[in-house]
Amino acid sequence: MIQKQCVGTVKGPGETPHEFTFIAPDPERRVKHGEFVYYETSVDGEEKLILGRVTGRLPVKLFPDSFMADPAVSPESVALLLGYDSDARELFEITVTVLGYYDTILHDFINPRVPPLGGAPVYIAEDELLTQVLSRGHKDERGSAYIGDLLSRPPASVPVALSVKGFTSTHLAIIASTGSGKSYLAGVLLEELMKPYNRAAVLIVDPHGEYGTLQQMQNLAAFCEGNYKPTVRIFRPEDVRVRISTLTLGDLRYLLPNLSEKMHYQLGRAYNFAQRSHGDRYTLEQLLYAVRQTADGNRGDESEEIEDDPTTGGLIWRMNSALRGNKVFNDFENLELDQLFQPGMCTILQLNEVDRREQQVIVATLLRRVYQARVDTEKGKVDRSDKGYIPFPVFCLLEEAHNYAPANADAVSSEVLKTILSEGRKFGVSIGLISQRPGKLDSDVLSQCMTQCIMRITNPIDQNRIAESVESVGRDLLKELPSLSKGQVIVSGASVNTPVMLKVRTRLTDHGGQDIDAPELWQKWFDGGGKAAADRDNTLFAEKTLRRDEDDLLLWE
Repeated sequence: MIQKQCVGTVKGPGETPHEFTFIAPDPERRVKHGEFVYYETSVDGEEKLILGRVTGRLPVKLFPDSFMADPAVSPESVALLLGYDSDARELFEITVTVLGYYDTILHDFINPRVPPLGGAPVYIAEDELLTQVLSRGHKDERGSAYIGDLLSRPPASVPVALSVKGFTSTHLAIIASTGSGKSYLAGVLLEELMKPYNRAAVLIVDPHGEYGTLQQMQNLAAFCEGNYKPTVRIFRPEDVRVRISTLTLGDLRYLLPNLSEKMHYQLGRAYNFAQRSHGDRYTLEQLLYAVRQTADGNRGDESEEIEDDPTTGGLIWRMNSALRGNKVFNDFENLELDQLFQPGMCTILQLNEVDRREQQVIVATLLRRVYQARVDTEKGKVDRSDKGYIPFPVFCLLEEAHNYAPANADAVSSEVLKTILSEGRKFGVSIGLISQRPGKLDSDVLSQCMTQCIMRITNPIDQNRIAESVESVGRDLLKELPSLSKGQVIVSGASVNTPVMLKVRTRLTDHGGQDIDAPELWQKWFDGGGKAAADRDNTLFAEKTLRRDEDDLLLWE
């Protein structure tokens, strides 16, 4: 039987209806900010444990200021000399925000709306209780993602597992400043998704090439069970292909900036002409032909004299500049959906050498295609023989999400993301966003993510954006953001029963987002003979410069 530990006595109600205060001596400093405590009360004739989170701590009894007048003499010494009872000074008034009792049917906390009686004992919540009620999932169980342990308890005492169903049906956001560990946390989450008890279908948009180390999962015993072994497929920049005929009119206009109104009009006519003539399979040449055919003054012949028209010539020139010879946009090749999505497969799309606007078009095209495929599959419009047949949910994780849904900017990928975030849950397309600058992320996009993992944030603009867009995190926890250390995270929303502060667990695979150690690399350059080679080059350069100066002098004379 678990031994209850009484840590204090209720003083009375707090400043708000869902708060109360209690007095605690706390000599061991156990009742910390963010710690969980409870009191017992009767609700509808049943004894319930009413859980709460510590949100304030004020000392009640302190040494008098005069005891600290001399820095060289400790206050304890002065207290002992004057007969002051120094042991009795350790007394604190603790403020608690009430969560309520956990309802096993509703899987949620219910606040009884009745404050505890004055003088009632307050207990510190046991590890076993917190393990049961904080998480919506449980470690190493199907549909769970164990990402770390409760920050206020010793390591491994209270493991916290997210509900995978929670964030794959209502979307996920990981928000943190640079160096706080957001990519590390994402790696932990991806490891959990690829464990045998989840076997997810995952696509990662990786603009920095940080997630390649996830390939190690294929050779680690922790990820294998029976005949299951995860597959990790990497598409490097030179492997990425988008068929030109899959681009929408909006994609084309985004790739061709600075078009005049007349060019916009003519491009729209040409796009419709190409689709009527060739359906969803046409080449760049056929699209250019459509531009010529729909030009004003065209008599129906195939003469290219029509390009003498400034609008037609300018549009064709821009299309050739953006699309002809481009390694990404291709007449025939495409990233097929069955190459990207399979249960038990993690696909990494590395875009670290791709232009920003092209990245946005690639993401917009892929998300649009997979969303449409899931809609068509769920509605029975396609079958197993069709390329657009995806009979399972998918999870897409976007690094540097503010590049694909920027605030106060018109990116072609923004509208696609907004559509999926608002409607994708019905068709099994879920999105995970990772950003170090929530202030630069579209507020509508951020607010649609119902599970939030928030790490250290110091920028006031970013803090305000989180406060505006994230409803499930209390003000008391938002105040903790600047003080969080690397690897510490506040998790809230649909995947946990209440907001919690965690210490992220250690990854099983190597972290691929390590910072460059410049002093170490400088030293290796010297030790590896780089200095000697550079000295030889500098000597040759100096000799060459001297000879050139001598030649110039002779020529002048």
